[in-house]
Amino acid sequence: MARMKEIATAAGTLACALGIGYVMQSSDAATARYGSDAAVKEQELRRLSNENAVLEVEDIVLTSAEFNAAPLEPTVELPDSAPVMLAAASADEPISRPVSAPIATEPAATQTCDITANARPVAAAMVNLTLAAPCMPNERVTVHHSGMIFTQTTSDTGALDITVPALAQDATFVIAFGNGEGAVADAKIDDLAEFDRVVLQWKGDTGFQMHAREFGSDYDGSGHVWAGKPRSVASAITGEGGFMTVNGDLSAAEPLVAEVYTFPAAMENADARVALTVEAEVIQANCGQEIEAQSIELLGDATLRTRDLSVAVPECDAVGSFLVLNNLLQDMKVAGH
Repeated sequence: MARMKEIATAAGTLACALGIGYVMQSSDAATARYGSDAAVKEQELRRLSNENAVLEVEDIVLTSAEFNAAPLEPTVELPDSAPVMLAAASADEPISRPVSAPIATEPAATQTCDITANARPVAAAMVNLTLAAPCMPNERVTVHHSGMIFTQTTSDTGALDITVPALAQDATFVIAFGNGEGAVADAKIDDLAEFDRVVLQWKGDTGFQMHAREFGSDYDGSGHVWAGKPRSVASAITGEGGFMTVNGDLSAAEPLVAEVYTFPAAMENADARVALTVEAEVIQANCGQEIEAQSIELLGDATLRTRDLSVAVPECDAVGSFLVLNNLLQDMKVAGH
């Protein structure tokens, strides 16, 4: 396929801006690579403090603005007077802590029903997160965990049953509705240190994608993992490689979405890097606009590293092209046994 000439922009600034590359690719090249298919403040028990930086990709300039999820959802108020119930649990069971928001003075008949949540560890440092909210059928709900945030929709019975990547050994999940009600659930993740994890999250239809190329794989090679070829949890357990999960209800209006790539921290007879890139397709929904995302990295030392990103997308005559942001994410170094 014909390949459009790469555009070098602000080369003098490039080295100072963490080496982020800015590459335009033609529609033909993109087709060859990808195929034809292509706020609630977090109410956790502990909050990790991470130093953020915003990367202005248009001019390759490092700025100091913060990724702001506050306008996305109303604030969940959990005052000291709010009732907190600890469900009985054995040592092998996760703790569920249903939380109800302050209830205004009103007739008993109009008061809301109980909302409960449970978090249960499963394979590959994942968590089975369930919610029971009988009075909240087909409602938008926001899930918060260690800085990761995404939206889901409850079922016709007000239930939610999803599997979520954990980012902390003592994992706390806050699940909040738009009216301020919600629940909190905890789980202990004993195998978290066995996996490295990278999150890319955003709001709305931005065109963002995260790509992992394992052991020198080319695009569309056997080691290329992305939302279009996510693999499964079994890949990490059997030693084949990493896997990708897309968290969030993409059909909801203005969804909050979090892509998470997981890779075993050590593999048998493996000693190579996993190359990670962030890309943004120029589409009608984002052309000529500024789009924002946030990355969260959990690599090796169990310390979360957060970075905010702002990208100026070219005008709509570039629809079908891709912006490739090299070196925004830290490549993973795989250590063999």
